[in-house]
Amino acid sequence: MTGKDIGDLKAVLPIAGLGTRMLPATKEQPKEMLPIFSRTARNSLCVKPILQLIFEQLYEVGLREFIFVVGRGKRAVEDHFTPDYGYLELMRNHGSPLLWDFEEFYRKLSSSIMVWINQPHPLGFGHAVLLCERSVGESAFLVHAGDTYIVDGQRVVERMYRCFEKESPDALLLLQEVENPKQYGVAIVEGRGEFLKVVQVLEKPETPPSNLSIVPLYIFNASIFRALKTVGPGVGGEIQLTDGIQRLIEWGYKVLALKLGDYAKLDVGSPQLYWEALKISYELSTKSQNNTKS
Repeated sequence: MTGKDIGDLKAVLPIAGLGTRMLPATKEQPKEMLPIFSRTARNSLCVKPILQLIFEQLYEVGLREFIFVVGRGKRAVEDHFTPDYGYLELMRNHGSPLLWDFEEFYRKLSSSIMVWINQPHPLGFGHAVLLCERSVGESAFLVHAGDTYIVDGQRVVERMYRCFEKESPDALLLLQEVENPKQYGVAIVEGRGEFLKVVQVLEKPETPPSNLSIVPLYIFNASIFRALKTVGPGVGGEIQLTDGIQRLIEWGYKVLALKLGDYAKLDVGSPQLYWEALKISYELSTKSQNNTKS
């Protein structure tokens, strides 16, 4: 990593999942396009697709190459992330107060490399990452799920990159203490400093050995591709990224983790989580708006 900066990381965004827990809302609309509350450039309240917020956050950190892994029924994502200058003209003619925000979003898209990879069958999060091997090459890369957003997460990504650059792990995980870890990937760690050594990871265990859930934001070296090629279907009959990370541990590779801390994590993966994401994002957006006015 010597001599490089965070802008050299490629961002892999696996968004090919079926979103079955959010049916019927996600029958035609990808869950990654579900809106949560945010603010416009003029600090008024608005709603944005959660995937747009993730993209803009990674862009602001400095990333410029984005690899989207899409599946059938995700055309709305590609349409949204393709600049529509005719629509801009329509907004201009109608004096839309959101014109500048759209122009800024399209500017970010136009100054980025956007790669679209098709995952024809929903074979799992790990399989989606593996499909990106040729596009990523031997470079280090970031993986960010498309249905989970960390509020003010720029600092989290920058902190992860600094750790990755300093400690040179093969995989860097982000962990969060939760009350019910059964529904997540779970990690067992050693150490008490900033950088925790990961000694085991499990996907949705019936009896979780810890309360440290894996937040779906990672930085990897290319070794993860070699590991994923050796694992078979796991939980849910899918290729799990967690199993690939566990294989790295078994091979003796260096796997580290940081804790998320007090940052708010918003998830649209289930009705209950989506309601919480709407509630928290509304509270944070209106609080920020009120603070600006006062």
